Amino acid sequence: MRNADATSPAPLVQLLLGLTGIAAVTGVYFWLQLPLVTAALTYLLLILVLSFSSRLPLLLVFCFVCTGCLVYFFTLPILSFRIERPRDITGVTTYFVAALIVIFLVKRLQNERRARRDSEERWKAVFENTPSMYFMLDAAGTVLSVNPFGAEQLGYSVDELMGRPVLNVFYEGDREAVQRNADACLEQPGRAMSWELRKVRKDGSMLWVRETARAMVLKDRPVVLIVCEDITERKRAEYLTGEVFESYPDGICVIGKDYRVQRVNPVYAQNVGLPAERLVGVHGADLLGTSFFEQTLKPNYDRCFSGKTISYTEWFEYPRGRRFIAVSYSPLRPESEQVEAILVITRDLTDHVLAGEALRSAQAELAHANRVSTMGQLTASIAHEVNQPITAAITDARAASHWLRAQPPNVDEVEEALAHIIKEVSRAGEVIERIRTLVKKEPPRRSAFGVNEAILEVMALTRAEAAHDGISMRTQFADGLPLVLGDRVQLQQVILNLVVNAIEAMRSHDEGGRDLLICTRKTDPNDVLIEVLDSGPGVLPATVAKLFESFYTTKPTGLGLGLSICRSIVEAHNGRLWASSNVPQGAIFHFTVPAHLDGGT
Repeated sequence: MRNADATSPAPLVQLLLGLTGIAAVTGVYFWLQLPLVTAALTYLLLILVLSFSSRLPLLLVFCFVCTGCLVYFFTLPILSFRIERPRDITGVTTYFVAALIVIFLVKRLQNERRARRDSEERWKAVFENTPSMYFMLDAAGTVLSVNPFGAEQLGYSVDELMGRPVLNVFYEGDREAVQRNADACLEQPGRAMSWELRKVRKDGSMLWVRETARAMVLKDRPVVLIVCEDITERKRAEYLTGEVFESYPDGICVIGKDYRVQRVNPVYAQNVGLPAERLVGVHGADLLGTSFFEQTLKPNYDRCFSGKTISYTEWFEYPRGRRFIAVSYSPLRPESEQVEAILVITRDLTDHVLAGEALRSAQAELAHANRVSTMGQLTASIAHEVNQPITAAITDARAASHWLRAQPPNVDEVEEALAHIIKEVSRAGEVIERIRTLVKKEPPRRSAFGVNEAILEVMALTRAEAAHDGISMRTQFADGLPLVLGDRVQLQQVILNLVVNAIEAMRSHDEGGRDLLICTRKTDPNDVLIEVLDSGPGVLPATVAKLFESFYTTKPTGLGLGLSICRSIVEAHNGRLWASSNVPQGAIFHFTVPAHLDGGT
């Protein structure tokens, strides 16, 4: 603030000037012997003049000095401070009171002028330096005043905008709304009104502004004061957000605290089967049914309103059929820490689920075909496994018949022969049951089972095939091995494929012995490792990575699907299948299966 007394003389100078003036008036009037009233009026005029340049304490001193001069020089007896005539007392008192009133009025006027000047300077500083656009318009819409920042934002100078119609700086399509808003302001003076419109810069570029306007009367004519805020970035963000909302491939819905729909995007409206405008304001119970709302939606909504994010998948009934939907609820806090709405995003996964089911079905069909094909390669071995108990049963039956014809019949020998028959037939039945289980087409079924026993069942089917090719089959099973969790038939298929591949690899390999070893052991953290080791030609490092690719094969008559199917089965069980070289020769195929932690050994 500027010092109010910056242009006034120093106090000592003011005192000397004031006393000199009083002395001059007193000397002249006393010499001329002018009456008391004339001197009092002159002193009063002198006090008035001094009031405009002197400070209040000095003015009070001057007032008392003038009063003393009136009493001493202009009342009887002269040259005495004693007053004899009552009218002189009245005159002196009147002068003193009048002088104080003059001093008070002048100082009050000065203070008001100073306050008004300071206020104008403050508002001028605010008007010219605040980073907001300020405009003052008359009733016709002419620019009466604009601050430098406002002119600069539009690419103009202040002088270029002064006196011009304000409509010229607005986007042509918004000018009618500008005029309508200005008229509304003038019709309701004193009331603040706001709107959002587009302005055009001098270079032709456009910006969005939020204007707050208020009409008032200034110097007997109505004017409109306008404050403008640049909201271009906000509008751009709103546009982009709106575009994302409207074009998002998932269904989006905003639910208020009253469980009513506030906004939906076209995908959500299409899923529900109603236009978006008809969905706004609809209660969740009316949209999806009271029972489903109370049992599923409302509990999830309430949890989300408490601040939690919720996701789940569910089959829903829609007008276009039953759909598998992934739903997420996210709390929205647009203006406070309190959750004011819920953002619901729905993703239709029906096609993915059906495609996954079709893929699993195709994989199951392919795996079944692979099992049947593999079993076909073991025809001789299987026939041997079945023929052995059948031949033994026939032999025992003939022996029993012989002992029955003896005189007397040897019942003990007959009973022993029948027991052998039952044993051999059961053995044949077990072989057939294992074959039937492997070739039977059934959906995958997971259970806990012992992997060592499953391996022995596979070895029983391949033992004759291996013996035919002079291959020694051995096992090295870990003790106390936990049960594994998976589909027994599928995992036996993996073992069967690896064993058959090992037999075929060693069949044409004449160097060294032909040994096939199957090992099991527990690995960290909670897996069971199965390894099939052979002494065949082995695998080249360059081809290891390709072994498990579909249609890659090293066999003249192979399709290249066996190991690919094996890897799919193992990975579906959350395991891993890989190959490495054996020492001194051959290959090792390893795969892991998760242990069943709740099971026994």
